[in-house]
Amino acid sequence: MEKIIIKCRSVVGGFAEGEALVTNQPISFWGGLDPKSGLIVDKRHELWGKNVSGKILIFPYGRGSVSGTTVLLEAIRCDKAPKAIINIETEPIIAAAAVLAEKIYGKTVPIVDRPEVNPIDVIKTDDIVKVDATARIIEVKSKSNC
Repeated sequence: MEKIIIKCRSVVGGFAEGEALVTNQPISFWGGLDPKSGLIVDKRHELWGKNVSGKILIFPYGRGSVSGTTVLLEAIRCDKAPKAIINIETEPIIAAAAVLAEKIYGKTVPIVDRPEVNPIDVIKTDDIVKVDATARIIEVKSKSNC
């Protein structure tokens, strides 16, 4: 397996490892994610019908209202959220959910952004990704060359 290391900025600290779920489309958690199942329910989104639960979710940025914070927070509470989130730029709406989840539920969802390369160009769905938000490192084990 090819291994890639990407430096990034830490938004919410922590460590997670898992399979990547990648989209080049922004995600609105409000109306776009069912927090009880982890399914993307926005029929206009390319990830429609995919489950974010337990994945390393990679998308450019969020879209939508502040209500998205409550949807992501509920998904974290229900253990149906991504293990970690990688963005090109993380909005406060997304970061707030992860910060509140740590404070209220003691659950950590690491979030990183501003990677030195566009993660959507180098990470593919099902690649194995390690996010060490504290060390500000993304490690990718690409399955595409297996």
